[in-house]
Amino acid sequence: MVVKHPIGEANDSSPFGSLTPDEFYDRHSVIHTSEYVTNSRGLKQFTQWWLPKPPIKPTAVVAVVHGYTGESNWFITLTSTFFAESGFAVCALDHQGHGFTEGLESHIPDINPVVDDCIAFFDRFREQHAPGLPAFLYSESLGGAISLYITLRQKGVWNGLILNGAMCGISRRFYPPWPLEHLLSVAAWLIPTWRVVPTRGSIPDVSFKEEWKRKLAFASPRRPKVPRPRAATAREFLRVCAELQGKFEEIDVPFLIVHGEDDVVCDPECAKELYKRAGSKDKTMKIYPGMWHQMVGEPQKDVDLVFGDVFEWINTRALSSAAKDGGDDE
Repeated sequence: MVVKHPIGEANDSSPFGSLTPDEFYDRHSVIHTSEYVTNSRGLKQFTQWWLPKPPIKPTAVVAVVHGYTGESNWFITLTSTFFAESGFAVCALDHQGHGFTEGLESHIPDINPVVDDCIAFFDRFREQHAPGLPAFLYSESLGGAISLYITLRQKGVWNGLILNGAMCGISRRFYPPWPLEHLLSVAAWLIPTWRVVPTRGSIPDVSFKEEWKRKLAFASPRRPKVPRPRAATAREFLRVCAELQGKFEEIDVPFLIVHGEDDVVCDPECAKELYKRAGSKDKTMKIYPGMWHQMVGEPQKDVDLVFGDVFEWINTRALSSAAKDGGDDE
């Protein structure tokens, strides 16, 4: 079954184009459900999931992890619909301070509680909606770093990890300028929530190649109006990249890297270093010439190329896992 990514049905103001969400999901034979839960820190957290309509039975779980200033709605909704229409049970949540989840806007001074939230929700979703199915993490940008932490904590739990434009390292273009880079720890301690860290340009402007998709990114009512990261958040992202780079050899989960060669947000050289050093026996890397940070922001033929590769990678391993489990039962 060949499924096209539904980004082509969006317009510059709505991911659903001229349709209502219900009409959109009906068109793609997908059942969509959302729920608020209270996390371990007392924050109201937005979660949602997408399932193929019966009689289609899902063959695998895909847990989706969004990036910084992103959300599980908007573009992630379209990618999740693509996965569900392809026959997978899909789930996602908004990180603290993102989307519909409570918390100071776009503020992640410590990555560990965010990792905890993902593990708690993904485990619960799998137990309730897809017990026994092979399970994969699909991640974008900062979500790649979060997913790497998940697999380091949950050894042997995940059948695979897809890293799309993963934050294994941040482009020098988006580093705090001198001397702030060297004073960041002081700034984070004195004024942790101050948006003191300037960025050289808007991230959507250098992430989405097609102009109308940039407009769609800015059209989200939950996208931060001031995209500059807060001091403690910027310091944490630099710490996370350094820590993960010291743990590359410990990564043993099967993984697929898809990365734009012209990504100026998350450095593709760091993704190549992960591929080289990771202990995984099953690892694949695809660097796409001329593509930017957000693959969904490319022309439709290139979007379908990337996500076709992602689907094939997941589907092959899901079928292999099912065949192995069936053999073990005989």
